[in-house]
Amino acid sequence: MPAPARQFDLIVLGAGAAGLMCAAQAGQRGRRVALLEHNGQPGRKILISGGGRSNFTNLHCTPANFLSGNPHFAKSALAAYQPQHFIELVDRYRIPWHEKTLGQLFCDRSARDLLDMLLAECEAGSVELILNAADIEVESAAGQFTVSSTAGEFSAGALVVATGGLSIPTLGATGLGYKIARQFGLEIVPTRPALVPLVLGGKEAGWTELAGVSAEVEAYAAASNPSAHAGHRFREKMLITHRGLSGPAILQASSYWKTGEALIVDFAPGRNLLAPLFQTAAGAPPRRDLAALKQALHEVLPQRLAAFLADAGAPQGWSNAALEACERQLHRWPLHPTGTEGFSKAEVTAGGVDTGALHARSLEARAVPGLFFIGEVVDVTGHLGGFNFQWAWASAAATARAV
Repeated sequence: MPAPARQFDLIVLGAGAAGLMCAAQAGQRGRRVALLEHNGQPGRKILISGGGRSNFTNLHCTPANFLSGNPHFAKSALAAYQPQHFIELVDRYRIPWHEKTLGQLFCDRSARDLLDMLLAECEAGSVELILNAADIEVESAAGQFTVSSTAGEFSAGALVVATGGLSIPTLGATGLGYKIARQFGLEIVPTRPALVPLVLGGKEAGWTELAGVSAEVEAYAAASNPSAHAGHRFREKMLITHRGLSGPAILQASSYWKTGEALIVDFAPGRNLLAPLFQTAAGAPPRRDLAALKQALHEVLPQRLAAFLADAGAPQGWSNAALEACERQLHRWPLHPTGTEGFSKAEVTAGGVDTGALHARSLEARAVPGLFFIGEVVDVTGHLGGFNFQWAWASAAATARAV
């Protein structure tokens, strides 16, 4: 006879950032919590985040830093659990941290400090962490959820799905959360890689010859309806790779880019690149030819990039009007990615459980009492820079208060 299901108040599926946080807080509120993880270790994505130092939040976190079918959905959770709340927890464990650009906070030593903190918080809440819980199946009857797995069978009146998205399958990412959502009748917003490098091909394959070149640019997706992405212009570094484009500016814009759209790049935001071709020196007319164009671009851009742009975007003549048109193109240069590098290189997954099926304050399924979805599995995707971690902490805290 199979062993009877072990009884808990709450089962949390997924020991990533959101799952660990939710389990810890619920446990410390007196709930008996089972935290199931199908990997052999918890928090694998935490450990590689931020180059191994974990960009664990952002001081400037607002709902505007998130992409969702409902831009208002995240407001409640983010307001109730703000960056300062998580910083206070980090400080309580005396984990040294520092601020980098744009409000990004990183551990001084290692992301391991952060994972150890979350595991200690789980221990403080008497959370039972069960690893290698594979082949998970969920059933529901009479107000109870029963979870069967290779690690045994568990039952509780509340179930939290914190299984993440499809990003980085080598770390164990699966579509389990979406499967459970569909099983209980919840809609899924189509998923796609986000914060991901873009691939160039065809006539633009020549860009890859500049692999290794980087420059500060402004990048944004050129939607068929330009107002759809109003304000989502990202001024950061762009890196040209052997496959296409990467770097913070491109990763940010990739979350808004759709197949078939152009990606617009401004190579010198706020600057006039061709000013030297209009200026006179000691009354002599300025030199206007390809060499002068390359020199003007090289004053602002890396030499290889300057030469490439001069050759690819040379003006139709050297009149003032032709140079002005060339200047405009350099500030609105269309590129046409053939695709992304996929979930294997994506930092997060866009799309997910439709927020219309969830209560914003608790993230409980409207039609299924006791069933919750938190973190990356939900259709809430943050910008690069610690925002996705803050959504994990905030959504987890919202659910822990509700169970």
